[in-house]
Amino acid sequence: MRLLVVTNNPQGASFKQRVHVYLDILRGLGVECEVVQLPRGIAGRTRLFRRAGQYDGVFLHKKKLGLLDALCLRRHARKVIYNYDDAVMYDEKSPTKPGWRRSIAFARTVRLADMVLVGSEYLADFARPHNANVQVLPIGLQTQEYHSREPTDDDGKVRLVWIGSRSTLTYLRQITDVLEEIGRRHKQAVLRIICDEFFKLKNLPVEERRWSAQTRADDLATSDIGLAPLPDDPFTRGKCSFKVLEYSASGLPVVASPIGTNAQYVREGVTGFLCVQAGQWVERISRLIEDSSLRHAMGRAGVERAEEFDVHVIGRRLAKLIGGCLEGRSGSVAVSE
Repeated sequence: MRLLVVTNNPQGASFKQRVHVYLDILRGLGVECEVVQLPRGIAGRTRLFRRAGQYDGVFLHKKKLGLLDALCLRRHARKVIYNYDDAVMYDEKSPTKPGWRRSIAFARTVRLADMVLVGSEYLADFARPHNANVQVLPIGLQTQEYHSREPTDDDGKVRLVWIGSRSTLTYLRQITDVLEEIGRRHKQAVLRIICDEFFKLKNLPVEERRWSAQTRADDLATSDIGLAPLPDDPFTRGKCSFKVLEYSASGLPVVASPIGTNAQYVREGVTGFLCVQAGQWVERISRLIEDSSLRHAMGRAGVERAEEFDVHVIGRRLAKLIGGCLEGRSGSVAVSE
């Protein structure tokens, strides 16, 4: 099978985690993928979509299509698979005000697809009114890239860790009061930020670790407690949190907001804790700081949990879904304004 994979940003984290990580696995299972970046101009996009008939199908990642693009793609493609793992129907900067243009483009793109792949049930609920073939495929990670360390005394510090991008660092900033209180209560506590931007706290020492593919696994493995705070709004409810799986694969207990897929990935009281109120955050983090045996037990359970989302497990499911779609009967799919 030959699949044309179309994306706006082949270097973006979403594409790498949702598509690129599976390319070798798909190839090994008989699905050859050609990745192309969507041209900006209408003429370039038209030329690209006219080529779609040379493939068994088109895998469209996240991009919402205008009417002309949608008509052209649907006319030439044998099959269309639409894939997204964020609340693309909302604007992240104004999540409570979905624009009508964005909503129309989203519905149009979902309707033209023969199959829609999403990262969570929350995201699936937006697509189901427009498409009968919506499949939930959780995000996967390469668990072999991560490792956990054996318990040691080290320097006596207990390291809270957050990993992410500059654009999501604001989520960590939103629990500043919690972090300051932890610093006041626990002098052995340290916050490690793995990112390309950092901030300071008054009461809690901050270790700055610049994110890199070469060092992130060691920086996580030498930490003690993973943090995954998220605000509650229509956009963040669609978040498919990769960092929670990274923490678990690294043998760390997780303290997270029950938003997005956090509630799915974290097993409450087993691999970590889910917190809403600031007092809960302080109490749960404090409990983990004070109880090393609990940290290690949750960390071990987290490693087992993460293995359920290994890329080879999720990749086989993806290949099966793609194969079923491409080999299924073709049907007429409406594209409307």
